[in-house]
Amino acid sequence: MTAFGFSLLAQDGAARRGQITSAHGAAQTPAFMAVGTAGTVKAMTADQVRATGTEIVLGNTYHLMLRPGADRVAALGGLHRMMDWPGIILTDSGGFQVMSLAKLRKLDEVGVTFRSHIDGSAHHLTPETSTAIQHKLDATITMAFDECTPFPATYDEAAASMRRSMRWAKRSRAAFMPRQGYGQFGIVQGGIYPDLRAESAAALQSIGFEGYAIGGLAVGEGQPAMFETLEALIPLLCPDAPRYLMGVGTPDDLLGSIARGVDMFDCVMPTRAGRTGRAYTSRGVFNLRNARFADDAAPLDPGCPCVLCTRHTSAYLHHLFRCEEMLGPMLLTGHNLTYYQTLMQDARAAIEQRRFATYADAARAGWRQADD
Repeated sequence: MTAFGFSLLAQDGAARRGQITSAHGAAQTPAFMAVGTAGTVKAMTADQVRATGTEIVLGNTYHLMLRPGADRVAALGGLHRMMDWPGIILTDSGGFQVMSLAKLRKLDEVGVTFRSHIDGSAHHLTPETSTAIQHKLDATITMAFDECTPFPATYDEAAASMRRSMRWAKRSRAAFMPRQGYGQFGIVQGGIYPDLRAESAAALQSIGFEGYAIGGLAVGEGQPAMFETLEALIPLLCPDAPRYLMGVGTPDDLLGSIARGVDMFDCVMPTRAGRTGRAYTSRGVFNLRNARFADDAAPLDPGCPCVLCTRHTSAYLHHLFRCEEMLGPMLLTGHNLTYYQTLMQDARAAIEQRRFATYADAARAGWRQADD
């Protein structure tokens, strides 16, 4: 069985082109990971997700532990088999979702006690139980349990939250069961405070993980502050391990973060937008519900290889959304995810050819064509 690892294949400035290897195959980086919270990428079959170029999907510990339950998933052969995804699966630890349940949870040093948003039942999630649940799900990449520091947070609040996450990271690592081809990522916290981020990075690397995620960004601090934080933090991270920026983001966020050395991303943005009529294209973002598209006989994005753009017109997609036909969200979700994957493919090629900055400038110039 293949060992879990990361190989750096090319570099252009801080931008990196690499490959992750695992028990469930390989993935090329920079990589955008499709969010499959409850064991499905909404509105898409597994074959359709594969057709977009996606190589890694996410599952969520919080949602899957509540429905259908980790034991049931394990009995059904694990998440790979259940959702027809033999490739790499990364599972969020559940920390972000639990922390968002401000009125339904109680936090202490041991972990978090919370009530289900579904039926009000009581649950207790700790670094040990989160890691055990992810093991039952058969996640290729397990995430350490952490406290997602809110924004804004004072220095003292961010410090206390980060240090608790580092203690939890040590417990998560101790609970992780090493297997050939599987890995666990620690999560750097510390808000927008450079010295706290540095302390967090050093603590995680002293524990030792197969990869390092960056949490607590894209939570309201704004893109300039996010990029400033990345510029200070990323040089402190091990160059031989993948770097994963959690919950990010827009196409411009992705390109700016790649330029600063990030390897992996996830975000609900392209799939959620696809369900509401917002299209990401090489010409910018468009709302397909707008009347301007009612008679538009052109494809949404002429250079896109997805089913929507190669077989249907913008007018047809507009019609589907106006009539609330479910095919509209299905087609547009597939398109948006294809666009994000094309962005990653083109970024990888540009890094290999040492022209990433030129590529990013050209992409941004194309987005400025949007006028709605």
